[in-house]
Amino acid sequence: MPAMSKSKTKSHKTSLTAAGRKDADTKSKKKAGGKAAGKQAAPSTTPVAENRKAKFRYEILDSIECGMMLKGSEVKSMRDGKLSLDEAHIRVTNGELWLVGADLAQYTNAGLWNHDPRRARKLLVHQREFNKFSGRAFERGLTLIPLRVYFNDRGIAKCVMGLVKGKKTQDKRETLKKRDTEMGLKRAMRRR
Repeated sequence: MPAMSKSKTKSHKTSLTAAGRKDADTKSKKKAGGKAAGKQAAPSTTPVAENRKAKFRYEILDSIECGMMLKGSEVKSMRDGKLSLDEAHIRVTNGELWLVGADLAQYTNAGLWNHDPRRARKLLVHQREFNKFSGRAFERGLTLIPLRVYFNDRGIAKCVMGLVKGKKTQDKRETLKKRDTEMGLKRAMRRR
């Protein structure tokens, strides 16, 4: 039997110059996420629906983010973007907030276990926030409406609830005038 010899593999050590080390460091940072250690990316959200008429019809006094209690088929339908907040409002009943009048289309693949499209959905807020908003909602001329619904970066459905006061016809006209003048200014700036 022949005697076993030691492995004759050579170890390849590379010597890096200062420029080479710098390139290697930037490549490793890009692999790690592309961001420097001190900076964090802004949380990403996936919009589902927005109540665009709310800014025209109401003066928004305050807003807050709240969670939503949903069924599985409702979540899947929301991911398809089939939610309408046009006629929706928020009602306080027995110490709870309920989203009423939001139209969430049925999910086609749910079959027998599908949801009712116009059912009331419970909103989740902390007790101190509930006390603040529900108390002011009973003041004359104030109401609670949903402003927008989205999925946060963790995939949880959230609703931005606004405490609003209805605008009068005169205020709506002023809003239209402001919007028209802003559009005219933007057009003039583009032409230059």
